Amino acid sequence: MALTPHQTIALALDPAMLFEICGLVPDPWQQELLRSTAPRILLNCCRQAGKSTTVAALALHTAIFQAESVILLLSRSQRQSSELFRKVLGFFQAVEARAEKIARVAARSASRLELTNGSRILSLPGQEGTLRSYSGVRLLIIDEAARVSTDLYRAVRPMLAVSGGRLILLSTPFGRRGFYYQAYADPVAHWHRFEVRAEQVPRISRAFLDEERRTLGRSWFNQEYACSFEAVEGLVYPDFATCVVQAIAAELHMETTRPTTLGRLVGGIDFGFRNPFAAVWGVLDRHDVLWLFGEHYERHTPLHQHAAKLPRTVAWYADPAGANEIAELRCGGFVVRKGDNALQAGIAAVTARIQTGRLKVLADGCPHLLSEAQLYRYPSHAEGGVDPEKPIDEHNHALAALRYLVSRIDAHCMVRLRRSTSDQDSLLQDAEASEEDSPRKSQPWLRLDNNALWTRLNA
Repeated sequence: MALTPHQTIALALDPAMLFEICGLVPDPWQQELLRSTAPRILLNCCRQAGKSTTVAALALHTAIFQAESVILLLSRSQRQSSELFRKVLGFFQAVEARAEKIARVAARSASRLELTNGSRILSLPGQEGTLRSYSGVRLLIIDEAARVSTDLYRAVRPMLAVSGGRLILLSTPFGRRGFYYQAYADPVAHWHRFEVRAEQVPRISRAFLDEERRTLGRSWFNQEYACSFEAVEGLVYPDFATCVVQAIAAELHMETTRPTTLGRLVGGIDFGFRNPFAAVWGVLDRHDVLWLFGEHYERHTPLHQHAAKLPRTVAWYADPAGANEIAELRCGGFVVRKGDNALQAGIAAVTARIQTGRLKVLADGCPHLLSEAQLYRYPSHAEGGVDPEKPIDEHNHALAALRYLVSRIDAHCMVRLRRSTSDQDSLLQDAEASEEDSPRKSQPWLRLDNNALWTRLNA
């Protein structure tokens, strides 16, 4: 049955009527969200709460009743964005059948809906390079925001600058990291927040939740169904949060273009191209406390561009496998020494600094380092066929840079750690590595790989 003029006016004023047109009954929180005019909305919802359906209805309502609107649906992958777009099409087909005059198609594809009033709804994957051309966005929706990269989030926010458009983040929690968690945890940020737990959703039975709790375990259940931002299990550095400081004394915000009287400027580098190039730096003070306040983290960038963003007064300790990169940086005037690549001993050295309070990290200065620390983990029992003592090789690039740095400034501790092992082959390799690094025993004086050449006399 076609909508009457009064019903059409009511639909224009109340987006929640889209549910009625489709034969659905919205939950109270869904009605509140659809009727909200807040410019920034953050949804923290359990699985199957209906968050995607709700924002799909809002996207279509905006396109129909606000002509010339650009609505972007983003997610981590095209598949996820397409699922949200299919919900938009479901609402559109219901409206088109009952109110053809207010919802006419100009163009339609698997990822695009354009109406005759000039509005467009676009479904896009979470790839920064494909998004920068859009401007004047009226409504920006980021689905599964907890799993979308912070770099993408920073790239799309400027799209709302001129249009004054709305931004909606919706997700189920996925650990305590990333822009979604930071936005939700920040009490000062101007977000209209919705939190919907599983017990608030009438379509999810208590029996099902009891079964999920037994099957998934407390932590995972709380994340999926109780809107809780849980720490990842099996973290390599579970106490890393104790190192974080929100502000550092003003004297530590020194210019890195000059020496400092507070201590030594030191840093670590992990080389990468497809994987991120990561560098962290700070001050090792007179009390042997390492204060980290700077970070560079970037992919698909040649080394000379990275070098332009690194402070030159820092004594760098880098991945020893990057011999060519180390030589190139040295030729560019940087002081770069080889870090220690012993994984377990390096992790132990970083852990020792964390536990003794000799590592401090400025929250705003090293966001990628802090993000990785909440993800870098050992494999679980369910992940068979892997070494349980070796962390999973991902989310560890800035942490590797930190490990190379700590492995050298705490070299005396590393020696004790190595000598405590019973692996004679490792001891032999360490002795050979020490001999190789010694300029007096095996390196001619005028070679680029002679570390002594790159040591300051006043260091």
